[in-house]
Formats: sequence, structure tokens, C-alpha cells
Amino acid sequence: MEKRPFDIGIALERIEQAVQPWPKAALFQLFEEGYTTTFEQLLACIISIRTYDEATLPISRRLFARARTPAQVARLSWEALDALISPSTFHERKANQILAIARAVEAAYGDVLPGEREVLLSFAGVGPKCANLVLGVACGTPVISVDIHVHRVTGRWGYVKASTPEKTLAALEAKLPRAHWIDINRLLVPFGKHICTGNRPRCSTCPVLDMCDQVGVTEQR
Repeated sequence: MEKRPFDIGIALERIEQAVQPWPKAALFQLFEEGYTTTFEQLLACIISIRTYDEATLPISRRLFARARTPAQVARLSWEALDALISPSTFHERKANQILAIARAVEAAYGDVLPGEREVLLSFAGVGPKCANLVLGVACGTPVISVDIHVHRVTGRWGYVKASTPEKTLAALEAKLPRAHWIDINRLLVPFGKHICTGNRPRCSTCPVLDMCDQVGVTEQR
């Protein structure tokens, strides 16, 4: 099959339809459920690190049922907080980080964490990927969050060529139209989990196969 030139707008429109049967990425799902503040989204992002969405969602919901604001979280004991997030990977360390963040936010900003990248990156355990994801979901700030799915899929397409997620971020910032900066993560996480998978991607049912270079694909379904 002859490949057509890659059109990212058309690709994302098709993927929007293709991922409808699948669960949304965790932070986007939590936002739809009403957990919309920068602080809530930041805590959910910390919980999600090295943790599957299938675990991140119930863990975050359990935490927020108990405490949602910086003041409420800051008043939890470490033991109580750790128990609430314990199914998350590295939960002991995350409990320390979350308590420190809650106390710092309450002291500096009260109950409203500003949606500013520099503020988010000032907290221990918060890196650029997490900060960008929180800003995009909670604040609608046009930023790109590159996780393993965004890195793998955009490279497999041949849309960008980069060896690491960090380099993929720089490449996408230079090439991807800003209108798609938030949606690239929202759409490619479920797309990468269920269609353009790491091993044996489902190329036969892929909505963008006619544009994809299939870089590195040696076995497919």
C-alpha cells in the first residue's frame, strides 16, 4: 500500500474516533469527574508515576474522597496518606512528596495552587512531563506532555525522529501545531495502549496505517 503524506490533523481526527471504546488517560478522566484543580491534578500525576491508569484512578478517587485541598491533605498523617495511596508504586516516597507539597502550597498560596510551570517544577518529585500534563489538563495551557506512548507512536509514524522522550518533546514542540499540543497526550495514551501497542501493534485495524512509516515494526497484528 502506497503511503500518503502524514497529516497530523487528519491522524488525530481518526484516532479520536478509534479510541472511543477505550478508557481515557487517567488525568483527563479525573478532570471529567470534577477533579479539576491544579493541586488535585498534580497529586494524581504524582500517584500515576510508574503506576498503571487502572490503579491510578481508584487510588486518586480514594484520596480525594478523604482530602482534596492543600490544607486537608497537609493535615493527614503520613501513615494515613500512605495507606490511602499504598497500591501506587513507590507509595512511601510519594506520601512524603505529597505531604511536603501540600504544606508548601498551603503556606505560600493558601488553597489555590497557581498554574505556573516554574511553581510546579519547584516541588521535589515533579518533572517536566508531569508539570506539562498538569498544566495542559487543569489549566488548558498549550504544552506537550510526552510519555512512553507519545514517544513511541510519533516515532513509529516517522512524524519525529528522537531517541528519548525528552528529545521527542523538543522535536514535537518544533513541529506539532500548537492546537494539538494538549490533545497529543490525551489521544495517544489510549491509542498507544490499545492499538499502536509496544509489541505486535494492531496495524491491521489502525486508522492511520495509510500514513504510518511503521518505523521499527517487525511483527504486527
